[in-house]
Amino acid sequence: MAENKGVSLRIITPERIFYEGRADMVEFNTTEGEIGVLPGHIPLTVIVKPGILHIYEDEGEKTAALHAGFAEILPDKITILAEIVEWPHEIDENRAQEAMRRAKERLASKTPETDVARAETALLRAVARIEAIR
Repeated sequence: MAENKGVSLRIITPERIFYEGRADMVEFNTTEGEIGVLPGHIPLTVIVKPGILHIYEDEGEKTAALHAGFAEILPDKITILAEIVEWPHEIDENRAQEAMRRAKERLASKTPETDVARAETALLRAVARIEAIR
């Protein structure tokens, strides 16, 4: 019987199972920095930070915009529980550009009412969406 190479990857959002399959490698952002996961990785649980998700398969690379969540990494399995994850064709570029503009304005104004952490997260999400479609 042929050996099933790669790592089992499952990405789940509150609305759907976004992805389920095998990957040779997976890359995404965490609160500790960008991580690349290969089969046999040490067990790890991480907090996902907005950015680009790269899934490397035999057929090539798939990318998506991945927003906040958690990931459980085991030697043969990765499970990502994501708040939001979007394939490039699901993203409205004009809406993402407008969200980026608003977030930059909020960060530039820095009034006492400005929630800086929320504005920074909104900016990261908008940038991830824009990068995913390019």
